[in-house]
Amino acid sequence: MREVVIVEAVRTPVGKRNGGLSGVHPADLSAMVLTTLAERTRLDPGIVDDVIWGCVSQVGDQSSNIGRYAVLAAGWPETVPGTTINRACGSSQQALDFAVHAVMSGQQDVVVAGGVEVMSRVPLGAAKASGAPYGPKALARYDNFQFNQGVGAEMIAQKWGLSRSRLDEFASLSHDRAATALDNGAFDNQIVPVSTESGVIAVDECVRRGTNVDKLAALKPVFQDDGVIHAGNSSQIADGAAALLVTTPDRARELGLTPIVRYCAGAVTGADPVLMLTGPIPATEKVLNKAGIDLPEVGVFEVNEAFASVPLAWLAETGADPALVNPWGGAIALGHPLGGSGAILMTRMIHHMRYNGIRYGLQTMCEGGGTANATLVELSA
Repeated sequence: MREVVIVEAVRTPVGKRNGGLSGVHPADLSAMVLTTLAERTRLDPGIVDDVIWGCVSQVGDQSSNIGRYAVLAAGWPETVPGTTINRACGSSQQALDFAVHAVMSGQQDVVVAGGVEVMSRVPLGAAKASGAPYGPKALARYDNFQFNQGVGAEMIAQKWGLSRSRLDEFASLSHDRAATALDNGAFDNQIVPVSTESGVIAVDECVRRGTNVDKLAALKPVFQDDGVIHAGNSSQIADGAAALLVTTPDRARELGLTPIVRYCAGAVTGADPVLMLTGPIPATEKVLNKAGIDLPEVGVFEVNEAFASVPLAWLAETGADPALVNPWGGAIALGHPLGGSGAILMTRMIHHMRYNGIRYGLQTMCEGGGTANATLVELSA
């Protein structure tokens, strides 16, 4: 198998619901990161073997293989194909894995992975509106439980003994870290400014400065009257896109490109679909075993903050250092544009690794249906 590297990673700002990016069609938003990726690497798009694009709600503006229409919107040659995949919230992380598999196997040499979700235009759950996606047999297997991520997040909090105050402390920390990263310009080199009719959007919009436990305590639980999960300790509905350029070290040298990270290992696993969001725990163990790396060797973790109970349960089970988890904040503060989030997290993580000289980084993402991806990368010398 060939070695695989990521040589560039870019993302749009993450726009809040009905915010600065809401007027941009998802194909056009995707095209902006594809265009910038080619410009920054001086890449001839014609040599790209495939564009693998994650998107969750593939209806309306995001239907009909948005990965292909992103390529066309970017003005890339018609010979460049594109495909769209859905592994729920991990869609663009899986897109990266599929891109790596193609290059690693020798079937392709240069692949772009990424994803998009403009939730302002295609609301959460829009794909379920006209049907019953789970089917009677799957529902019957679980006593007709109506699969629900928020209910699963409540069950996780109960199982791991996570109090409302503990969840809110974590949520407040996410906002604090994201605000500090913004103030320090940590995201500047990875963000693609987006021109809109209302002006240029160049900064993540979701961060709520001054968030604290007292303010969060005023919010009502969403999924249970006596519950602990509410809007303030959950990921924010958001808009965004990201793209990563994947190739081999030899091809990168031929193209005059310097890799950022080497792909070490990837894993995907299933878990209890009722709890639904615990998959990152076994996925982390699986990817570390595949790579032959011990958890203390990892210098940064991106654990998607779908709900605060998810990374907190992950921390309790893995014993990782909390200071190394989501150091620039996570989806509670920065938003979670579903199909784009995997690529956005990877973009944030590998830039953090480069800025701070961190050797290993691990990203993991809980996903609807009870699956999870985990990816381990190593900073290139």
